Amino acid sequence: MILAHLTHFATAPTSLGMFFQDQQVSFDVMGLWHNMGILAKGVVAILFIMSIWSLAVMIDRALYYSAARKQSREFAPKVAGALKDGKLDEAIKIADRNKKSHLAEVVTAGLQEFRSYGSGGAISEEQIESSKRALERSEAIVHAKLKRGLGGLATIGSTAPFVGLFGTVAGILNAFNQIATQKTAGIAAIAGGISEALVTTAFGLIVAIPAVMTFNYFTNKVESFDVEMDNSSSELVDYFIKQSARR
Repeated sequence: MILAHLTHFATAPTSLGMFFQDQQVSFDVMGLWHNMGILAKGVVAILFIMSIWSLAVMIDRALYYSAARKQSREFAPKVAGALKDGKLDEAIKIADRNKKSHLAEVVTAGLQEFRSYGSGGAISEEQIESSKRALERSEAIVHAKLKRGLGGLATIGSTAPFVGLFGTVAGILNAFNQIATQKTAGIAAIAGGISEALVTTAFGLIVAIPAVMTFNYFTNKVESFDVEMDNSSSELVDYFIKQSARR
C-alpha cells in the first residue's frame, strides 16, 4: 500500500509536466492574439482605433497650440506699437499676417468692427460697444477652435478602461469555457482565457492614462489662452475709450 502511494507521487510530477507541456500557451504578442476569442479581438481592435484617434488629437492640438503661442508672442508687441502710433490699418495688416495666433484673431475682429464706422470724427459709445461685442463673439469662436478634439480625448480617457474591462469579462468567460470543454480545472486549461483578460485590461489602461493626462494638460492650456484673450480684449476696449476721450 505504501509502495503504491510512493509510486503515485513519483510519477505525478511527470504526468503534471506532460499536462502543462500539452497545454502550453504562447505569451508573445502573436501567440496572445491567436489565443484570443472573437469578442476579445473586437475589444482590442476598438481600443486600437481609440488609441490612434487620441494620438492624432494629441499631435494636432500640440502643433496648433505651439503655433498659436509662437505667433502671439510676435504679434503682441508689433500690434501694440502700431496702435500706439494710431496706425489702425497697419495693426489690422499685422493681425492678418498672424492667422494662427489666437490673440490676432480676436483683435482683428475688434479692429475691423471699430474701423467699419469710418475714421475721423468723434468716436461714439455705440461704436465702442459694437467693437466690444465683436471681440466677445470672436473670443467664443476662438475658444471653440482651441477646444476642438478635446471632448473626444476626454471620452476616450473615461471609456477606454471600461472597454478593457468588457474584454476582461470576455476573457474570464473564455477561461470557464475552456474548463468546461477540457473537463479539467488545471492552470494550463485557463491560461489562454486569463491572459486574454489581462491583456485587454492592460491595453484599456494604456489607452486611457495618456488620454486623461493630455486632456488635463490641454485644458489648462486653453484656460491660459482664454485669459490672454480676455486681457487683450479689455486692453483694446480701453484703447478705444482713450481714443474717444481725445477727440
